[in-house]
Amino acid sequence: MPWSNVVGTHKLRNVLSYLPQHLQDQVAAVIRAAYKLPYKEGLARLKTQAAWLQKEYPQAAASLLEGFGRNLHGESTGLTATLMKCLTTTNIIENPNGTVRRQTRRVCRWQDGAMVLRWAASAFLNAEKKFHRVSGYRELWMLENALKLC
Repeated sequence: MPWSNVVGTHKLRNVLSYLPQHLQDQVAAVIRAAYKLPYKEGLARLKTQAAWLQKEYPQAAASLLEGFGRNLHGESTGLTATLMKCLTTTNIIENPNGTVRRQTRRVCRWQDGAMVLRWAASAFLNAEKKFHRVSGYRELWMLENALKLC
């Protein structure tokens, strides 16, 4: 079973941003393929890719290796594919942050820190109205158990 069915869009975009155009498709294909392999094989493939990138593009290699221990656990945690698909992206965080940015972007003069907190709280409450249920929410107990073992 693949250790993750989803390559984090932000992770891939960050890695590719450090590469010249002629290498981006090739590296993206390798990264996507590695995510479809079983955990240990995929991890080895990504480390090999990072080692290759390290010589000419150290920033791309660093971006690829960043957060390995935190983000790329898929199969090793025993979580379902549905839950992993939701949790392996940063959409859960980026969506509310984007709402806050949109609602506060025209404020030119913040009077004090309390005003910033009020606006942020208001924007997050507005974002909350548009939240959807986490895909695989019935399996969240598995995540809780996996975190207890760490």
